[in-house]
Amino acid sequence: NPNPNPNPNPNPDPDPIRIDVLYDGDCPLCMREIDFLKARNGAGSVRFTDISAPDYDPTAHGGVTFESGMRRMHAVMQPSGEIVRGVAVFREVYTAVGLGWLWEATRWPVVSQVADAAYEFWARQRMWVTGRPELEEILAAREAAGSGGGCGCGPDPNPKS
Repeated sequence: NPNPNPNPNPNPDPDPIRIDVLYDGDCPLCMREIDFLKARNGAGSVRFTDISAPDYDPTAHGGVTFESGMRRMHAVMQPSGEIVRGVAVFREVYTAVGLGWLWEATRWPVVSQVADAAYEFWARQRMWVTGRPELEEILAAREAAGSGGGCGCGPDPNPKS
């Protein structure tokens, strides 16, 4: 008895990516979280993009420059292209891997304010906490090495980033 509908979803989405998470691959603490998320990305709905890679191209990732991405976590929502920053990135990526409940409370106004403030503090301190040079030193070294294209160190098209 043949199946009358061999393809129950005649219009499958050819691109399951829902969020492009931009991360610092040189940050050891960041990599622990990225590895945790990658292991749970069975549906393939998250693309992980290392902004520290020499071939990182801001134009392919919402215009988020290396500098902007290093100052604060960013993600590009797909297919809209909307850029989310900070705690919102964690809410979205954890939702995409089926663990959104872990960050759901950060949608509540008071919790959101506290979480955003805590994240901003962490983002300003993470280079020091992880024993890395200050961001300005990293930017200068990348510029001196001629990583201008991958660095995206020119004028920032996302100055609020």
